[in-house]
Amino acid sequence: MHQVHQMDHPLITHKLTMLRDKNTSSKHFREIVRELSTLMAYEVTKNFPLKAVEIETPICKTTQRVLAEKDVVIVPILRAGLGMVEGFTHIIPNAKIGHIGLYRDPDTLEAVEYYKKLPSDISDREAIITDPMLATGVSAVHTIDILKRDGCKNIKLAVILAAPEGIAAVHEKHPDVPIYCACIDEGLNDHAYIVPGLGDAGDRLFGTK
Repeated sequence: MHQVHQMDHPLITHKLTMLRDKNTSSKHFREIVRELSTLMAYEVTKNFPLKAVEIETPICKTTQRVLAEKDVVIVPILRAGLGMVEGFTHIIPNAKIGHIGLYRDPDTLEAVEYYKKLPSDISDREAIITDPMLATGVSAVHTIDILKRDGCKNIKLAVILAAPEGIAAVHEKHPDVPIYCACIDEGLNDHAYIVPGLGDAGDRLFGTK
């Protein structure tokens, strides 16, 4: 079950172009990532269940629908994934937040885990992993591995940019996990950066380069 949801909306396209521009400051980059994440959260939550309730309008009694109780955990991959959390919690304010810390070994390009803190009821929650870039897919696959080992059965991956190589890597190991992205780019360069991409999302978010 291979699912990739690319969000084709003028607002998302416009904001993504601003993110790509190398002249966009860290301040504006953070703001745009937050805004983009809020827009993406609408799509990610599109299939959330509804339930019927009876209310009374100023005119009459009526049966309408509201969101059914749904326990969600947002899991940013540190550090860049943190930039997307506020946008998602704006739409899902009751979500818990877990953290997975990974870095990519520059020689092997493998993910190395250095931090993990997840809610104790993770197995009962729907997990939304956030990371601006799905490049090689190594970090995403490793994070999904961690969540599944902890009993999480319902997982979504939300990224701003995805490379075909990263999508293929996630699909190979975790075909049940849907991927939501603002754009699928051309591919990776020799340094495993997405092309045309937007550079290093973590450095641009936090002004560290």
